[in-house]
Amino acid sequence: MSRSILQAAHECYICRAVYNVRTPGGLEEHHVFPGKPGRALSEEYGLKVWLCAPHHRDPVFGVHFDPDMMLWLKRRGQQAFERTHTREEFVRLFGGNYL
Repeated sequence: MSRSILQAAHECYICRAVYNVRTPGGLEEHHVFPGKPGRALSEEYGLKVWLCAPHHRDPVFGVHFDPDMMLWLKRRGQQAFERTHTREEFVRLFGGNYL
């Protein structure tokens, strides 16, 4: 995994941000913006996080099954991107504004 601009620690991003619990094991890489070209852009700009298996792919708790959690991550990704880039650049690259 290349460097993430959203997190420095190797732990589940959602466990830490939402529940203040450190989950360092069984982690999977999640690209905040999926598909084409979102996955490649997420990789290029560091818009990815570590997630525990339940928060990544569980049908009840997983980000891929929870549109609200997916939107929450996209908003946090856009905010991180806009610390060093413009909103116009974000919209041009990612095709929308999530804020």
